Amino acid sequence: MEEQFIMESWEPKTELGQMIKRGEITSLEQIFHLGKRVEELEIIDILLPNLKNEVIEIASVQRMTKNNRKQKFRAVAIVGDYNGHIGLGAGKDVEVKAAIDSAVTNAKKNIIPIIFGCGSWQCLCGTKHSLPVIIQGKAGSVEVIIKPAPKGLGIVTNKHVKKMLELAGLKDAWSFSRGRTRARYNTLLATFRALNSINHMKNISSFDKQ
Repeated sequence: MEEQFIMESWEPKTELGQMIKRGEITSLEQIFHLGKRVEELEIIDILLPNLKNEVIEIASVQRMTKNNRKQKFRAVAIVGDYNGHIGLGAGKDVEVKAAIDSAVTNAKKNIIPIIFGCGSWQCLCGTKHSLPVIIQGKAGSVEVIIKPAPKGLGIVTNKHVKKMLELAGLKDAWSFSRGRTRARYNTLLATFRALNSINHMKNISSFDKQ
């Protein structure tokens, strides 16, 4: 398998990489619990071999220098495994493909675990198909609020936020947003921060036990 080949040929340069190489860490959740930062892409490739990526936006950006204007392309990408992990990243380069590769790499390094819930206090199905609580995140002028939803409702939101929630593995959720939502990156960043906010809640362990 590809991840086995990466593990055998990989020479880790960080303490976290060495711990994974020795088999002391076997999941992204352990890394997040330890509060360590992923700096080697091989870590994600080994722990999450089934990641999918989606390019959300490619835009031309310019920067004025003393001599002339320099143009680059900025790509925004999300990665996820449809099973509780999501990442968001952006990258710039003079070529589109290089900008996309940079965005995907950045998204993999920023990947986070997602905590699931049953959807609402009225839901008795016992499956974790939605969120455990109402969450919100903000980026620039954009604020995104995501609410748990009953099973079967689906994801009710705009298409870019919906793609991120689907890649994260959520099946049912309501989402509301305000601000300049035409700015796709800020909208996705606000959504990403909302999803990540669950990981910083004091009673996070209680959600895992339900």
